[in-house]
Amino acid sequence: MSAEIPEELARLRGSIDNIDAALVHILAERFKLTERVGELKARCDLPAADPARESRQVDRLRSLAAESNLDPEFAEKFLAFIVAEVIRHHERIAEEHRDQH
Repeated sequence: MSAEIPEELARLRGSIDNIDAALVHILAERFKLTERVGELKARCDLPAADPARESRQVDRLRSLAAESNLDPEFAEKFLAFIVAEVIRHHERIAEEHRDQH
């Protein structure tokens, strides 16, 4: 039995590593899209943050988390971390846009 545990542990860890890689790639794609959103917001002179959209996203993510048996509070914290980074990028893009014009 003990010989099976390391093999199973290695298999589980391999699956976790694959999921982590997928998460990184998905986040990279998400940030490519939000970069484009930031550029569009800068061109249209829109604010970096959109509290109404962020609130809808929180509600949506909490609901998805609950449906997936994931702690909704964790999902909200995860989204807040991502949104804070996106807003920081959008503010940088807006500043660069202002400096060019």
